[in-house]
Amino acid sequence: MSAQGHSFQSKQTYQQPPAGGFMGRGRGPMGGGPMHMAGMGGEKPKNFKRTMITLAQYLKPYRISLAIAMILAVASTVFTIIGPKLMGKATTKLFEGLVSKVTSAQGGGIDFAYIGHIILVLLVLYLVATVCSYIMGYLMTTVSIKVTYDLRKKISEKINRLPMKYFDTKTYGEVLSYVTNDVDTISTTLNQSMFQIVMSIATVIGVLVMMLTISWLMTLVAILIIPLSTIFVAAVIKKSQVYFRQQQDYLGHVNGHVEEMYAGHNVMKAFNGEEKSIRKFNGLNEELYKSGWKSQFLSGIMIPTMMFIGNLGYVAVCILGGYLTIKKTIEVGDILAFIQYVRSFTQPLAQIAAMVNILQSTAAAAERVFEFLSEEEEIPEEAHPATLEKVVGSISFKDVSFGYLDGKTVINNFSADIKPGQKVAIVGPTGAGKTTVVKLLMRFYDVNEGSILLDGVDIRQFRRNDYRSVFGMVLQDTWLFNSSIKENIRYGKIGASDEEIFAAAKLANIDHFVHTLPGGYDMVINEEANNISQGEKQLLTIARAVLADPKILILDEATSSVDTRTEVLIQEAMIDLMKGRTSFIIAHRLSTIRNADIILVMRDGEIVEQGSHEKLLQANGFYASLYNSQFETTLPENGKQEFQSG
Repeated sequence: MSAQGHSFQSKQTYQQPPAGGFMGRGRGPMGGGPMHMAGMGGEKPKNFKRTMITLAQYLKPYRISLAIAMILAVASTVFTIIGPKLMGKATTKLFEGLVSKVTSAQGGGIDFAYIGHIILVLLVLYLVATVCSYIMGYLMTTVSIKVTYDLRKKISEKINRLPMKYFDTKTYGEVLSYVTNDVDTISTTLNQSMFQIVMSIATVIGVLVMMLTISWLMTLVAILIIPLSTIFVAAVIKKSQVYFRQQQDYLGHVNGHVEEMYAGHNVMKAFNGEEKSIRKFNGLNEELYKSGWKSQFLSGIMIPTMMFIGNLGYVAVCILGGYLTIKKTIEVGDILAFIQYVRSFTQPLAQIAAMVNILQSTAAAAERVFEFLSEEEEIPEEAHPATLEKVVGSISFKDVSFGYLDGKTVINNFSADIKPGQKVAIVGPTGAGKTTVVKLLMRFYDVNEGSILLDGVDIRQFRRNDYRSVFGMVLQDTWLFNSSIKENIRYGKIGASDEEIFAAAKLANIDHFVHTLPGGYDMVINEEANNISQGEKQLLTIARAVLADPKILILDEATSSVDTRTEVLIQEAMIDLMKGRTSFIIAHRLSTIRNADIILVMRDGEIVEQGSHEKLLQANGFYASLYNSQFETTLPENGKQEFQSG
């Protein structure tokens, strides 16, 4: 998923619970974010036919390749099924030669020239059939890979167009499951099963025609197995489809849970959540086992049952063939050919039955992918968007109201005017709506009522990418790639030179630290980003923001989780970073925002006070009580002083 603007967030994206509270980093085992559990507990089967029609639309651009592959499949099948008929003629000729040799006084002979000619024709036919199969396999592999590529590309593009609220109701594992498990299932079916189904159908039709050329009566007996097979397969399909759908759903839930537990492993350990995690995993795994066992069992019984039904027809054909030979209705070689055709007739039917298993799994996977691709997207961009030629940096909130859920407002009539270059601090108790204001400002969500203006223009009139490009964010939780320090800083400005990166690092007070590391700027930060300290990671994100050179800054609790010495370095770097830029600072440590030009004090989604630090203290209102509470001391009964935090 491509980055938009200079949004320097944590690896674990912030999640916003529907109630409006802020949940911190990611979805650990103690998190309160809702998990999407659609499809669990006996979900009704979806429309198989509609899903296959939708999948066919993705195959439409490759219809020429598919048509050629099907023609080759039919040709390969035709060349193959002619073989038993020719071998029957050779057998008849051999039988007649032997009989004439025994009964004739002159001791007739076997026509080896005729038999040799038939063998040569058979070799050519089988060789051509093999070549057709190879070409068909090449075409089908190409088509399946291209369709897989198209689906993954659409999913990736879709992720960038989905609103933030979608990811607030989905786990990472479920979204990842669409790209991996579901698309892989579709790819496997197209590559390995689709042409096999075509060949099986062609074989059934071709063999039926060849059997009719030998004996219509024996053919009638052989095809009596089809109604029995059809009834049985239809019953199994109807029963197993729901379990295949559940299997795919629970696979996504299991993946999501495992991903959550891995991402929040430290939190789970710290709060002794192992038993709870194991119980939840066992529950999901048990449901996955049940749905998987039922779906596989139902589909698995088709092959042995189809073989049993086929054997019944085989016995009947053998008895009838012997009778017709005695009556001189057919020849001895025809019996051999027909028996081979009967086997060739039942085998593709069994293969088709086995393919039903795969088709059910594919339909379930395709449904999930198509449902994801049909999810409601962000509000479309303006047809004629406003331009961002020269951003000054003035921001205005005009009677803004917003709620994550209909009927439940989180921000109420929020109004504020920020001049270019001002430092604006947003303070308030947890749940006051501070982070929600930032999300609205970044246009991660659109306001329900009112408007937000940038340089006098409603931000909804800009393209999201253009608008977000003027912002830089430094958050409490850092987001660093499994790459070198140099490349992590360069993410702020793709294509920046090494000299620009070094200059940004010096302004962020991190250049000296980087030179002490093995490899310096080329040292690779590991996947967990735990081979450098939290403060050092924070300084790297500041260097990234310096390199981006944004017009507007958002600093969200950037110093809350570092030691005092590192906090001083970070504050010095942020002071340099904020020079000449409109800056929004969210902080619980009120001592860090005393120099702000404007302090917006929020409570219950509303601005209850605003002004400078000195004026708000003189007003002796809500801000003063918050500020003083962070430095007040009380004398408990045990006689020891304790600091009271606000």
